[in-house]
Amino acid sequence: MIEAYLQHEAERNAQGIPALPLNAGQAKSLCELLVNPPAGKEAFLLNLLKERISPGVDPAAEVKADFLNKIITGAVSSPLVSKVEAVRILGTMMGGYNIKPLVAALQIADLADEAACALSGMVLIYDAFDDVFALAQAGNAAAKKVVDSWAAAEWFTAKPELAETITVKVFKVDGEINTDDFSPAGDAWSRPDIPLHALAMGKTRFPAGNAEIAQWRAAGHQVAFVGDVVGTGSSRKSACNSVLWHIGEDIPAVPNKRRAGVIIGGVIAPIFFNTAQDSGALPLRMDVSNLNHGDVITINTKAGKVTAADGKELASFEIAPNTVRDEFRAGGRTPLIIGRKLTERACKALGLPAPTMFIQANNPQAKPGQGYSLAQKMVGKACGTAGILPGTACEPLMTTVGSQDTTGPMTADEITELACLKFQAPMVMQSFCHTAAYPKPADVKMHKTLPQFIADREGVALRPGDGVIHSWLNRLLLPDTVGTGGDSHTRFPIGISFPAGSGLIAFAAALGFMPLDMPESVLVRFKGEFNEGITLRDAVNAIPYYAIKQGLLTVPKKNKVNIFNGRILEMEGLPNLSVEQAFELTDAAAERSAAAGCIQLSEESVCAYLRSNIALMESMIRDGYQYAPTLQKRIDAVKEWLKNPQLLKADSNAEYAAVIEIDLAEITEPILACPNDPDDVKLLSEVQGTPIQDIFLGSCMTNIGHFRAAAKIWAGNKFNPNDRIWICPPTRMDQAKLKDEAYFAIFNQVGARIETPGCSLCMGNQARVPDGVNMFSTSTRNFDDRIGNGAKVFLGSAELGAVTALKGALPTPAEYLAVYKEKITPCKDEVYSYLQFDELGEFDAVYKRCDI
Repeated sequence: MIEAYLQHEAERNAQGIPALPLNAGQAKSLCELLVNPPAGKEAFLLNLLKERISPGVDPAAEVKADFLNKIITGAVSSPLVSKVEAVRILGTMMGGYNIKPLVAALQIADLADEAACALSGMVLIYDAFDDVFALAQAGNAAAKKVVDSWAAAEWFTAKPELAETITVKVFKVDGEINTDDFSPAGDAWSRPDIPLHALAMGKTRFPAGNAEIAQWRAAGHQVAFVGDVVGTGSSRKSACNSVLWHIGEDIPAVPNKRRAGVIIGGVIAPIFFNTAQDSGALPLRMDVSNLNHGDVITINTKAGKVTAADGKELASFEIAPNTVRDEFRAGGRTPLIIGRKLTERACKALGLPAPTMFIQANNPQAKPGQGYSLAQKMVGKACGTAGILPGTACEPLMTTVGSQDTTGPMTADEITELACLKFQAPMVMQSFCHTAAYPKPADVKMHKTLPQFIADREGVALRPGDGVIHSWLNRLLLPDTVGTGGDSHTRFPIGISFPAGSGLIAFAAALGFMPLDMPESVLVRFKGEFNEGITLRDAVNAIPYYAIKQGLLTVPKKNKVNIFNGRILEMEGLPNLSVEQAFELTDAAAERSAAAGCIQLSEESVCAYLRSNIALMESMIRDGYQYAPTLQKRIDAVKEWLKNPQLLKADSNAEYAAVIEIDLAEITEPILACPNDPDDVKLLSEVQGTPIQDIFLGSCMTNIGHFRAAAKIWAGNKFNPNDRIWICPPTRMDQAKLKDEAYFAIFNQVGARIETPGCSLCMGNQARVPDGVNMFSTSTRNFDDRIGNGAKVFLGSAELGAVTALKGALPTPAEYLAVYKEKITPCKDEVYSYLQFDELGEFDAVYKRCDI
């Protein structure tokens, strides 16, 4: 074991990273060696035991806790670990498998005080609180000491406060830094291995940056990461993990993870900001124009000032929300929330007043006759109130939680660290849409192990090849409820979702609620009727188009204006859309850097969708999907809602940060997002004639109607040798239905490459286009190098993409509209009909079809 570990350590050290934490097999071998340690290896083995085994309910942690418990009980002995030392080491394991032996040690005279000290500093206690409190009530002095300590929040007060001054060296990247820059999609397979994945940070955007940061740190500098716009894009904890690996500090007894880094941005994307909070970082928003790369600056956290070495003031800031100070002190927002609830529980059990040592959120007060928006009412419902005002720190219940596969292993690690053995959220779903098509060795392993991990905790795991997480998760929703997902496009078309990084997803799944600083809302009100040939994707792109015209959004990143950033994008005026259509609008809230999105739909549309979803979930149970009781509970909840279907609606006097009205009648030609920025929207006439080499029809922004429309446009045409067409329906049911309707023959005749249902080109970690091509895509984002190195990517509708594929270039508006009116208009009802599983006579054949 020692030789194998040292060889592995040497290989990793050659890459500039530490060895992986020990797995359960290695931990077992380590414990055997500790009973009779080889001469000269004592310190090495003890360090492995203390520092190189992950905490919580990791399988290796179970081995470690069992070994230490056996030492405590005398079942085994080690010359390196005394009974007292065993208790101390158990006290560093955060929670989970270590709790039971520590509670037992409270009743052993020689170990009770040490056990009390260990438990007092721990917050992941859960139901063990009752055991400790019962011992205290029975007269156990050590147990009483623990409960008193929890009530006094000594787990928190023993830690140093946020320093008044912090001196850092500025590592600055100008412009926008998105999560693809921090955590490249092509390296998604390595994300659970934080040090290894961090080697890829900035490899295209600031390739020499990691080495420069390392040099500065070796010279004794604390480094702050600074940017104009930081962390836009996907909800990737891996992005924050990579930043903190380079600028943060090691966490004792938690291998290969860091915290306490300073991140400064003129704008910090809301999901990234929240992830930094949860990770124990210090995120600060301020004007960064006077902060230059390589500067040594002093941050005065008390005065809210940043000064140069000569004392010149460079910027001012406010720590917001005001609870960030406590979050940083506690090691992150997650341990603060869990610990605060433990302290409140202890105070209540002891009959003491509510604790006062924590910073209280500055929550606004409702006015007489207060009006609430749709989002504010839905979050209010999840908090047991009529509504939640912007700026309120709240903890809404999470009814639905989604996890996708490139973040799923990290979420599983976080769930393990939280010592969670059963989800408290009523529906937790895991997908495999980002890795199913072309799995790497790490993906294959994950496909075999992660489903059982989720099912063991009573979650629902999809299967590789089932399709895109959002297209499935949307079918498991309850109306007017709140949820979250570890993918930034988890934007419910019914209810509301606040996407988050994997740490917060784990928290929401494990505890059933989520911390939220309620954002303001921006209302987009549609009116009028769609002109012939104008699609919902054009309405999506009309949102930034109209915002730019009103001065509410700018394209340049320096001093960028974005009214949507960190706010909720609410939409109304299209109540009769199907829910599948509505998702095309809420999905795009991610590209606006909005914290969430929601839309007002008719009860008729929602009821039809829910009836379809019941049929789908019932078939999943028959087909052996686990965890079946969780699916049945959701079926029962949907049926109960359908008995008296009523949807929340915004009050007429609700207040918004801005209201944008879009008259659909004014849109007379398609609108595209141009390379390479989803905010850079232009009319088709402004970019017509641009040669296009690749056309991708797929991603969560598509539904079955888009593929039928493309096929109708392509019918009777032949392969165009000047371009490549990629087809990827979002779910296996869409794909099977299209095959049953004989559309595959048309896809074949134009030479389309048909991908496994899932994300395909969208994320860029599976298939990629050749370097430097011009591309048209229906996918969500077009950041630099996301889909192909140097690719120039236009985003627009499937209908426009289909016409572009025939021409090999972006058509003129007249050319596009002529094709649309000829090929689509006569059969619109046939084309734009959606999967209604409760009505499809051939549903079982489509649902179970396996030749796709």
